[in-house]
Amino acid sequence: MIVKRFIWLKKLGPGLLFAGAAIGVSHLVQSTRAGADFGFGLIWALVLIHIVKYPFFQFGPRYATATGESLLDGYKKLGKGVLIAYFILNLATMFTIQAAVTIVTAGLAANLFGITTNPVIWSIIITVICLILLIIGKYKLLDNLMKFIVLTLTISTIIALAIAYLNTDTSLNFVQILPKGSIEVGFLIAFLGWMPAPLDVSIWQSLWAIEKQKNTTLEFNTKQSIFDFNIGFAGTLILGICFVSLGALIMFNSGETFSGSAVQFSQQLINLYTENLGKEMYIFIAAAAFTTMFSTTITTLDASPRAMTKTFDLLTNKSYKNMYWFWIGFLAIGTISILLFFMSEMGILIKIATILSFLTAPFFAIINYILVSGKNMPEEWRPSLQMKILSWFGMLFLIGFSIWYLFSL
Repeated sequence: MIVKRFIWLKKLGPGLLFAGAAIGVSHLVQSTRAGADFGFGLIWALVLIHIVKYPFFQFGPRYATATGESLLDGYKKLGKGVLIAYFILNLATMFTIQAAVTIVTAGLAANLFGITTNPVIWSIIITVICLILLIIGKYKLLDNLMKFIVLTLTISTIIALAIAYLNTDTSLNFVQILPKGSIEVGFLIAFLGWMPAPLDVSIWQSLWAIEKQKNTTLEFNTKQSIFDFNIGFAGTLILGICFVSLGALIMFNSGETFSGSAVQFSQQLINLYTENLGKEMYIFIAAAAFTTMFSTTITTLDASPRAMTKTFDLLTNKSYKNMYWFWIGFLAIGTISILLFFMSEMGILIKIATILSFLTAPFFAIINYILVSGKNMPEEWRPSLQMKILSWFGMLFLIGFSIWYLFSL
């Protein structure tokens, strides 16, 4: 009886990997800063962007499990140029994104474990640990590990939020705010663009869904994959609200200015929490922050090489046995090289990656919608009228959002 009750948990996988990839810089850094700068005033933006992006992320596992092929296979059917465009875009951004999430994780590790305060050394250690875990356990270990990480993250974050709420002696103000001025608008655009993740993560989701079908003896059909995704997606929204609330309850009007250094930022973040919640809460805060970023680091280290391997196979019409390990090694070496030799240029590199992610969001939204609505998709799993209306609204919003971003540069 007990085993049967936990079968649904065993069926979960790609949705939690999505949560692990999404709940990173966007939550720990951007959401906390949103709460620190605007109180609860940007909750509307957090909820809105989740609604807008939902269908396009969900189309990843929906298409994969209904057709038996990834979104990348579908992109090729739309034209080889679409696939080439994705290959070039991913190649241009994957090293910078991996370096960004790794350096934040390294800063947290330096504060949590000590040993050394050098973020580059910690970045190398973390990258090696992630590589070993992926080499030993491959997808199955990542699948199981993410259940533990997301559970730890959720519990520690909720405990921290509950104590922050009990300790506050000020009245809560839930008036929503529309930022004004170039700096505030710029922050809002970045907040919306990276929350909960860039839209190309839908491709990772489709690849993970297919991998889940290969690595489980349990049925993982389209209905189950959508349920699985909904669990992970709801988790990104709930934890996003938690991090905004923590920032609002603890940091709003504190006058604290965040450092650009990963180690110093991590120390400031943990200190602000522990000073307000008590030193006994250090372990919960540190655990929540570190698991947030470690989950992002290991999932992105797996996902980008997986996507590049599939894309390369499709472009060359040939399957290469060890191509995944080539790309994962290439990404690890490239990431560490950026941190060793281009640390001073990280800000510019991240800005370029951010711009590309922003401007390509409508592109991924449109082609994902075309795929799930097309003839290759089984009719029973094509979007309903309600989902189509939500998709149309989302595409218009993302196009307008991109135009707004361009004019704000």
